[in-house]
Amino acid sequence: MWNRTNIEDKLKKSKAKAFKETDILDQVTAILKEEDRREDEIMLRMKSPQKPTPRNHFNIDLLETDLIYHVDQIKDICVTYRLRFLDTKYFKNEIPYEALMKIKEMEKDHDITMRGFKIVAPSKMFKLEDADDPLLFAPIGNGYFYLIHKWGNDLNPFRKIWAWSFKSFENLIFSTVIVSLLAAYLIPNGLFAKNPTGVEFLLIFFFTFKSIASMVLYYSFAAGKNFNTAIWNSKYFNA
Repeated sequence: MWNRTNIEDKLKKSKAKAFKETDILDQVTAILKEEDRREDEIMLRMKSPQKPTPRNHFNIDLLETDLIYHVDQIKDICVTYRLRFLDTKYFKNEIPYEALMKIKEMEKDHDITMRGFKIVAPSKMFKLEDADDPLLFAPIGNGYFYLIHKWGNDLNPFRKIWAWSFKSFENLIFSTVIVSLLAAYLIPNGLFAKNPTGVEFLLIFFFTFKSIASMVLYYSFAAGKNFNTAIWNSKYFNA
């Protein structure tokens, strides 16, 4: 014989099941809130002043050696490609979610709270104080930094050539001379004389050099620019 269905029992079981589902939803909500709180804390640490640069006590055995860089190596890249190495609080673009995930994972694995984040990026990506390929670092200590995350597009292959001119004063003068020679060579023959001589070409070169040098000086100094070696770790726009 089939047992009769007790509607009250079914109702109680349904109620108990509903409470279990609610508990699960509450747990999921609590987990998500906790994750959001941790992410907000990380972002707050990124936007807070970090002077002097703190040291993160990583578990060295868990670090990938190919992601550890000395500040001299970072400086060399910044000077070569005219980049800046600054605290994340000056970074005006959005930090990608993948970077936050890596930070949370590292904090969990190393059982630490990471601080002192720095970013390598072009000047235009920072909010600089007036007086295409970001790299996020965390300090290890003794001048060493750990590369956490890289995002965005790779640098233009011609950026190194462009930045070379601003590497030093000597490079700037040499580049100005080369550009002036090219400009003088491109001036059509016979524009100033029917049969131009070497002396006339030299005069044209001096004229173009003077014009180009004036523009370079205005851009480099009047517009508040400086050489790569002076700006790579400067927070000032006109450093």
